[in-house]
Amino acid sequence: MTNDIRHIRIEDYDYPLPDERIAKFPLSVRDSSKLLVCRDASISEDVFSALPGYLPEGALMVFNNTRVIQARLHFRKETGALIEVFCLEPLSPREYVSMFAQKQSCVWLCMVGNLKKWKHGPLTRTIDVGGRQVELSVCRMDDEADVVRGTSYCTTSSPEFPVRFSWTSDQGDISFAEVLQACGELPIPPYLNRATEESDLRTYQTVYSKIEGSVAAPTAGLHFTDEVLKALDAHGIERDEVTLHVGAGTFKPVKSEFISGHAMHAEYIVVRRTTIEKLIRHGGEAIAVGTTSVRTLESLYYIGLLIRRNPDIRQDELHVPQWMPYDDTAPQPSAVESLQAILQWMDRNGLEAFHTTTQIIIVPGYPFHIVSRMVTNFHQPKSTLLLLVSAFVGCHPDGTPVWKDIYDFALKHGFRFLSYGDSSLLCRNSFK
Repeated sequence: MTNDIRHIRIEDYDYPLPDERIAKFPLSVRDSSKLLVCRDASISEDVFSALPGYLPEGALMVFNNTRVIQARLHFRKETGALIEVFCLEPLSPREYVSMFAQKQSCVWLCMVGNLKKWKHGPLTRTIDVGGRQVELSVCRMDDEADVVRGTSYCTTSSPEFPVRFSWTSDQGDISFAEVLQACGELPIPPYLNRATEESDLRTYQTVYSKIEGSVAAPTAGLHFTDEVLKALDAHGIERDEVTLHVGAGTFKPVKSEFISGHAMHAEYIVVRRTTIEKLIRHGGEAIAVGTTSVRTLESLYYIGLLIRRNPDIRQDELHVPQWMPYDDTAPQPSAVESLQAILQWMDRNGLEAFHTTTQIIIVPGYPFHIVSRMVTNFHQPKSTLLLLVSAFVGCHPDGTPVWKDIYDFALKHGFRFLSYGDSSLLCRNSFK
């Protein structure tokens, strides 16, 4: 890792964001939001429905098809204390599809609100699942003898630790997906400073969401409508999807003075064989919808590196560490060569899709390999997402960062910020 990257100061990525500029609710028509377009540091404004006209015909556009789950559950103790249990990621079973199909019990890594009021013992509540009464209980794993071993859980002094869910019904055939659907609450971002409303169940999902698992939406995709997707097709844009389940860590503030002191959360990704094939056909280049798609696509490059160095590597060893792109000084293959290594590895292992995790952090100085254009919203000050945007758009020839021009323009021209806010199309600068 170079000293320049290690000593990036998070204070340099601050900007004034008045509360009234944070969009608390979405527009009634998704694709009527504003669209900021930045190409070679030239900035203009349009409406989101015009997006297809700014994209090169024949390009590949990649979307994140994750779906937000109703991950927040509430339990009331006999004393009256309200305990919130927020599902972060599955532990037993680990795989998301198996988890949501699970009957009777499962284990999640959870954040717990009002933890000091829940010292020990189970919490229970009765819920209605399709007209059937179900007894649901949660138990802190430190209360049990069979705590799951071998994973990097936080200690129970932390607000994050393993929680066992158990539920009983007359026939024992209720899935965990049905439990969440019956009593879970959709977790909208904390900076909205409001309770989840019925409308959020629709508006805080993309129109193409499919695979349940996220606790936050890939918000760049919230602007797309069926009409825009059809316009992309008519414009000759090839579309494909990856899955990255967004964790609560996406809202984790950077508290260290330098970015090297910030620990990225691991995120679960799924990529199909057909996606790798499409990327290769497009010369290893793609347009990413959202920072989650950016992180997934760029992680593919480093997954290919891991496979090239160890062709017999197991699927569970394909994890991309946070600083791998900066610490790795060995000669680098092309994007296509790295993707071909993945394809050959999948063929050897008979896989149509692979599942792994990434902790990649993208900061100024990152060498982009696959993503050439990005659709994204306007992000919080001093966030890793703003660092990613800065890395992508680069600097003017005099060294001043382009992201500041983008955000100044957005603030002066009435753009709405954060998850329910407006959008931008960013192109990698040719003069970087």
